[in-house]
Amino acid sequence: MPDRGAIDVAWLTSWADAPITLPAPGAEGPDSALLALHRPEAHGIAIAGGRVLARCSLWTDGTVRLEGEPVGVIGHFAAAAGADTAVRLLLDAATARAHSAGLTRVIGPMDGNTWRRHRFITERGAEPLFFLESDNPDAWPDWWRAAGFTPLASFFSAMATDLARPDDRVPRARARLEAAGLVLRPLRPDRLGEELRKIHALSLESFARNFLYVPIGEEEFVGQYRAVASTVRPEFVQLAELNGELAGFLFAIPDLAQAARGEPVTSLVLKTLAIRPGRQFAGLGAVLNAIVQESAHRAGFRRIIHAYMHEHNSSLNLSAHSARVFRRYTLFARSTAA
Repeated sequence: MPDRGAIDVAWLTSWADAPITLPAPGAEGPDSALLALHRPEAHGIAIAGGRVLARCSLWTDGTVRLEGEPVGVIGHFAAAAGADTAVRLLLDAATARAHSAGLTRVIGPMDGNTWRRHRFITERGAEPLFFLESDNPDAWPDWWRAAGFTPLASFFSAMATDLARPDDRVPRARARLEAAGLVLRPLRPDRLGEELRKIHALSLESFARNFLYVPIGEEEFVGQYRAVASTVRPEFVQLAELNGELAGFLFAIPDLAQAARGEPVTSLVLKTLAIRPGRQFAGLGAVLNAIVQESAHRAGFRRIIHAYMHEHNSSLNLSAHSARVFRRYTLFARSTAA
């Protein structure tokens, strides 16, 4: 690996610009279309010997807020094997750039906001990756720590294996909700666009107080879900309506990573749960989870993966009831002070 003096850091700000050098294996970056969609302030590359060794994007304007203050966001990160020195220089340069923009902290890895890819796997465990799970080489978190980043938030994925086990809280909660007029139903694939727009609107309301929340546009949100529409089974996407308005939804999807490995698909990945704020909807998350779990059990699934749970999220109650943690993830932060 080149010494520090042989490594240069350059910043691209026009996504029409092609990469000025060829990337090293493992340091491949986002294409111009993704950069245009995510709109970072700049995309940085660490170069040595005609190769890109490490790269990342930086957001400094209109980003997430931490403890009431805007922070810089570093995402689209990738690095070649053995590129620890290049990573240190690149992250130092990104931090300095955020400091010049008047920001006191930077966080990452995060592709602009929490609706997109973010956090590193930091405790891998023995389970293989599940469908749509982001991966990273185990060295990357260590390189960020060496660059002065410390853990900001922790997340986990947990697995429930006893799908026949009932949740004693559910019958009473379901009876109360339905008596109040709540209607529970599966997704309507023939009205997918309409359903996704309702889900988007509820997500913005439900997640507004979540950690590092920023809103996402309807077009990008719908595009994320349409990208996996062909793999969706309606019985695993449950919606709850009150007076024709969406009050909650749970989105789960078969673990097609098993199929890619040549295995039978026996796991279901619970990706998103959103409930409209209000005491009248207490227990709705457990009810939706129970409906999906029962459907999965009837369909022959043996496991449900509760994906990417924040350690302080109220949804923790769902996993704590019947699931074991098998993977942990970390989001990092660093002061921009010299």
